[in-house]
Amino acid sequence: MNKKSAISNEQPVLEINHLSVQVFGKKTAKTIVSDVSLEVYPGETVCVVGESGSGKSVSSFAVMGLLPKDILKISSGQVSLNGSEISNLSEAQLRKLRGAQMAMVFQEPMTALNPVQKVGRQIEEVLRLHTPLERSARKARVLEMLKAVHLPDPERIYGSYPHQLSGGQRQRIVIAMALILKPSLLIADEPTTALDVTTQKQILLLIKELQEEQGTGVLFITHDFGVVADIADRIVVMKSGQVVETGTKDEILGNPKDEYTRMLVASVPSLVPRDERSVKSNSVLEVQGLDKIYETGRSLFKKNSGVHAVKRANFSISEGEIKGIVGESGSGKSTVARCIVRLETVTSGSVLLRGKDLVQLSAHEMRQYRRKVQIVFQDPYRSLNPRRTVGNSLIEGLLNYGMDPKEARKKVQKALEIVGMDVSVLSRYPHQFSGGQRQRLCIARAVVMEPELLIADESVSALDVSVQAQVLKLFEEIRDQLGTAILFITHDLRVAATVCDSIIVMQKGKIVEAGAAAKILSQPETTYTQELIAAAPGRHWDFQHFRPMRA
Repeated sequence: MNKKSAISNEQPVLEINHLSVQVFGKKTAKTIVSDVSLEVYPGETVCVVGESGSGKSVSSFAVMGLLPKDILKISSGQVSLNGSEISNLSEAQLRKLRGAQMAMVFQEPMTALNPVQKVGRQIEEVLRLHTPLERSARKARVLEMLKAVHLPDPERIYGSYPHQLSGGQRQRIVIAMALILKPSLLIADEPTTALDVTTQKQILLLIKELQEEQGTGVLFITHDFGVVADIADRIVVMKSGQVVETGTKDEILGNPKDEYTRMLVASVPSLVPRDERSVKSNSVLEVQGLDKIYETGRSLFKKNSGVHAVKRANFSISEGEIKGIVGESGSGKSTVARCIVRLETVTSGSVLLRGKDLVQLSAHEMRQYRRKVQIVFQDPYRSLNPRRTVGNSLIEGLLNYGMDPKEARKKVQKALEIVGMDVSVLSRYPHQFSGGQRQRLCIARAVVMEPELLIADESVSALDVSVQAQVLKLFEEIRDQLGTAILFITHDLRVAATVCDSIIVMQKGKIVEAGAAAKILSQPETTYTQELIAAAPGRHWDFQHFRPMRA
């Protein structure tokens, strides 16, 4: 018996009936959300999934009454909370419901917290607005809630500002704020997307724990099917503002009916190590004893102190090899990459590219080597100049190195072919492309320089699963066609399992384990690697084959 059938005799906490949302004030305006219906029962977790632009967040904002005024409006349908319609309430009436009966947790906690007010007072504000409690009682209740969300030293946390807390701690504060009045509905909009897998696991367990204690219904919005596989009771799949399929977790992940749903699920990377490939022995890059210390300044009474971001790192990458670096935030992954391309000054050690130590090169000498080492960053929206056409951005590097413009244009066309884009894009601007298309263009800009080493720093973490699958395949094609060595940095072990030949595991600046991807993922030796794998969402599900992972 599935959970819905077991509780279907109860009244839904949330009921959305034929909801449509369109652009404000235009009879022929585009409909953003069309005829959406779903329900959430007490104690149930309903996951809404779909790609960017599918209408997931707009639907949740409509429930909370947070649609941007004079831009979007509910054009038809109803939203009911605990049996009462709320879609026609005034702002004042909705304000009384928010926090008390329904609450929302957003993706980025820093945007939900006041940076100049201590977090304890911000949580207390909810109690001040909705309860008759005196100040001392409010503080006691807040401290009790901070303890409930497993924050260390509640008194210290109460008196801290948001910037003094980690991302995971800030998200716990936002969750405490949302649940302190024990609302019957919690809407969580991508609340774990920006978190490490271990912190993500803790947050998901926390939401589940509080949900079970309070009987809260949870509407969880995400594009991460790994998270869905771990927490969902039922799944709602959205595409272009419409619901295309609804079912239990086993129905949607194990036997999706809609073609779009099947495509989405099959695109999700699984924690299944790829078959081992033979890698050439000739080394492109050798990192030897790499150290990076960030100086934090000096005082009258102390010597220079600093943060040891990378500690004695040693590894090599061969021609045609994709080597992954995995670990939590602060583990030193991106610092290693920035040291290799000399965006950071190396404290000590060597970075040998085909035997040439890049650390010892002058700025002028390094300029000649930069074309041999290219990097693709996480955010494609910030990586291209919005005021320059794509063509100008792609050809710029070649022209700077003195290449004839005609020859440079031929190389740009070839690079576009490699990333699967037409030459017609050259006259367009970055804002005219989707996120996935922009990332392809960023890869083309790197590939056109014919680098010996390509570094991808979290280059797929911001992409939808279907686009992510395409970009991962693209990296493999670049490796196969050009023989390029690729250093692939990610916090997602499922992505590493999909694309990497070998893996380096970093913790607090140190390499704690390294080896073939299949061995690291199936037979991890260190406790830390074992914890990372255990925390990976959806690790028990083989998405490509629509079935649980074989033992």
